[in-house]
Amino acid sequence: MIGRPLAAHSPRAVREVLLRYGWDEIRADAAATSVEAVVILLESVPEATIEALVGFNRQLGIDLLTGEGWVLLAGSRSRLAAFARPWVLPPDLLDVAMAVGLALPGERIGQWQTARSALSLDQPRIAGIINLTPDSFSDGGNLASVDEALVYADHLLATGADFLDVGGESTRPGASPVAAAEELHRVIPVVEALVREYPSLIISVDTVKSEVARAALSVGAAAINDVSAFRLDRSMGRVVAEGKAGAILMHSRGGVGDMASLDHANYGADLLGTVLHELRDSLEQALSSGILPDAIVIDPGMGFSKSAEQSLAVLDGLSVFSSLNRPILVGPSRKRFLGAATGAPVDDRDRATAVACVMAYERGARLFRVHNTAFTREALRLAAVVRQET
Repeated sequence: MIGRPLAAHSPRAVREVLLRYGWDEIRADAAATSVEAVVILLESVPEATIEALVGFNRQLGIDLLTGEGWVLLAGSRSRLAAFARPWVLPPDLLDVAMAVGLALPGERIGQWQTARSALSLDQPRIAGIINLTPDSFSDGGNLASVDEALVYADHLLATGADFLDVGGESTRPGASPVAAAEELHRVIPVVEALVREYPSLIISVDTVKSEVARAALSVGAAAINDVSAFRLDRSMGRVVAEGKAGAILMHSRGGVGDMASLDHANYGADLLGTVLHELRDSLEQALSSGILPDAIVIDPGMGFSKSAEQSLAVLDGLSVFSSLNRPILVGPSRKRFLGAATGAPVDDRDRATAVACVMAYERGARLFRVHNTAFTREALRLAAVVRQET
């Protein structure tokens, strides 16, 4: 008898063993996913429920740590899924079934539905950034005309972008809000030109204003990237729903001028739990507006209302947002937290951006909003090949 460890950080090792021993691909993929390790924290748990949970767990044998009012459950996805089946649990564990079911990572989402088409997520997808602002922190003022924007779009698409994200209002710290008329003047002609040049291309528009969103969708934009997740304009959800558009909901706090500052960066002792809770509220609001689940992507907002240390913690803990059961987009590109970690100035952070995107990919992200598409595409292609996802 010979024993050896398998690499537990990826389902690839388990899948390959099962295929080698004659399993078909569908069963091997399902089994490999089911043995992935999951850890769930339950809080505000009554003492009687903890006692019942400890007793029931003797049948399952997963790792269970507990204290006054809290429980940590750790085990394979398939074992923990047993706690999400209320029909097999004792009556006093029905609340546990609900809590564990909401916390379990969802199945991988296969596509993102937009107003133009569905974007397959069978491999990493990159959004190339087109900033039409004079004052963005990294590349403000670089694109002063529609023709310059089209040339830059050609470059982004040639070097790896799968879709384009067009924005006309800066959210750098201290930025002044832009009037809707000015934002429309910056954005709409470029969107119209891109739609003419690339009729099948998915174009998202980065805006917090429903007026801009409505106009952009009317000329062919396919999705709205709202960095306030509909907080700043309550009409946004209805506009996106009526346009059958894709929606990117990013976590942030505060307004346009201070959401990228540290003014609202107090999360207490549970950063990830608080961000998850606030994103879940945004998701529920979007769904209640009539937006279909398949149209929604979530973004935990690294660099927004978070210190460098907090942004790094969000990157490291990104997998927790899989419990929202929606595709995850990240936008670490050239952000301040990368400079804090590497010491690189803003114009020399593209390598760090590519590394951060690979780390996010390993933790569940499938969409990546970046300035330098070439670096990021190369890094993500290698990561996807290693995981056999391309």
